[in-house]
Formats: sequence, structure tokens, C-alpha cells
Amino acid sequence: MIDYENLHFASEKPYPPLKITQENCTYAKWILDNIGGSNSEMSAVSLYFYNSLITDDAYSIISRIYHKISIVEMHHLHIFGKLALLLGEDPRLWTVHCNRKTYWSPDYNRYPPALDSLMNNALTGEFAAIEKYKQQICHIDDPYITEILKRIILDEEIHVALFKMIIEEYC
Repeated sequence: MIDYENLHFASEKPYPPLKITQENCTYAKWILDNIGGSNSEMSAVSLYFYNSLITDDAYSIISRIYHKISIVEMHHLHIFGKLALLLGEDPRLWTVHCNRKTYWSPDYNRYPPALDSLMNNALTGEFAAIEKYKQQICHIDDPYITEILKRIILDEEIHVALFKMIIEEYC
């Protein structure tokens, strides 16, 4: 049985300060994608909100876990929004494709109804976010931004562990 009271939803390590070495339009576009792209914090927040609602009756503990994780993802969304501003971009819920800004859409999410599919979908999204942030770390030459990305990855890794625990227990 999952011991909800002793779960952690984010790393205890403090977040680095939100600052940059200088404005950079390329980095800003990558950060915008973390805000409003198909694999973004907004997608995670909206999906976990939905998952929390549909699991509430049958699996209240899973619902509460999704709720708590969505709060952490909202914090990441806030961090990326502030970074986009610092980098010189408007932090709307959008991304840049072919030099054209495209607004985030709930259509980016998949909404599987069965618990095993729902959990695996969330787990796949967390792995994709971690990989995306690792790729950004490799290409961003700003130690402040890379430290923030590394810190956010710590939270995403906790979410992976939580989802794996739920899958093991319930699926």
C-alpha cells in the first residue's frame, strides 16, 4: 500500500536563482517550447489535472498524487515563464515552429481512460521531458539556465519514480 503521507513530489534541493548571463533569442525559443509546446509543462499540468479528476472516485490516492505533481509542474511553468521574460520573449502559452508562434492546445495531450494506459502515458511524458531538458543542457551555454534545467530534472525524476510505484501497485 502506498504511504501517501511520506511521499515527496519535488526534490528538497533549492531551486537556483532565476537569472541569465544575457538575452538570447534561440534559448528563449527553446524555453517557450517548455512552456507551450506539445511536450511542455502546460501539457503536464493540464493532463495531470484531468488525470486527477478521472481517478478520484476509484483511486483517490492516485488522484491526490496527480494533484500534488501538477502543483510542482505549475511551479516549473512559472520558472520557464520567468526565464522566457529574462531571455527577451513574451511568456504566453506558445511555442515557435518554423519562426511562427503557435499557441498551446489541449489537443497535444492523449487522454487514455484505462488506468494502465493513463499511467504509462504520464510516465512516457516525464521521460520525454527529462530527455528534452538534457538536450537543452547540452546546447545552452548559460550556466544559470542549465542549473535551473538540472534542478527541474530532479523533480521530473521523482515523478517518474512515483508513476512507476503506482504502476507496480495498481496496474
